[in-house]
Formats: sequence, structure tokens, C-alpha cells
Amino acid sequence: MKSRTPLMTGALLGLLAVPFAVPVHAADADWKRGRVYYRFVCTDCHKQQPGGEISPTSRTMAEWKAYFAAGKHEKGKNSLRHFVSKSYRESIKGKNQAAAKFIDVPEEELWKDVQAFAIRGAKDGDAPAKCN
Repeated sequence: MKSRTPLMTGALLGLLAVPFAVPVHAADADWKRGRVYYRFVCTDCHKQQPGGEISPTSRTMAEWKAYFAAGKHEKGKNSLRHFVSKSYRESIKGKNQAAAKFIDVPEEELWKDVQAFAIRGAKDGDAPAKCN
């Protein structure tokens, strides 16, 4: 029985330490970077379109998730991912500072960042956001 106590104590301490030992993944979305990109690239372009701006509060979290999962933009004319692609950023960097600033951010990271901002800023999100 003596040997069980240190073993059980060690196991308990090990279990308590697990949440603190889990590393933060570098690929986690950066909603703040997503906010800058959304506001200065997406919103800037939408201001020039007939439909106008689309703020994150225009949809619920579920609607944003479905929109990103579908991946269609302009009623299916373009891939939504195109608008975070390096080639797209290259094409607008001369007139858009955010596109220029994030030119070297990997597409997948920026894609996740924009999604994180839109979902977080949804009308039922953690921090509803307007883009004005």
C-alpha cells in the first residue's frame, strides 16, 4: 500500500499539468489580423459594389460558417478563397495597404484569420462587429 500513494499523487499531478502543457499551435487563427484584412480589403471592395458593405453582423455565426464552407463569392462566380490568395493581394497591393502589408502571409492562415473575425463578429458572436 505504501507504493500506491506516491504513484497516485504523481498521476494526479500529471493530469493536472496536462492543460498547461498543451502547446499553442502557430496555425491558430488571428482574428485581429482577419479584422484588418476584412475591413480594408473586403469592405473596401464591397463599398464599390451595388450591394454595398457587408459587416460581420449581417449574418449569424452559423450563416458565416456555411458561407465559408460553401466557398462561393459573387453568387458562385468566384472562389471565396481567391480573395485571400497571394495573387489577388499582389493585384491590389498598389491601391490597398492591407493587401500590401499581408502580402507574405500564407493563404491558409489569412483564410482562417478572416473566418475567425467574421464568425467572432457575427450578430450572435462573441464580439459583434460593424465595419464602419
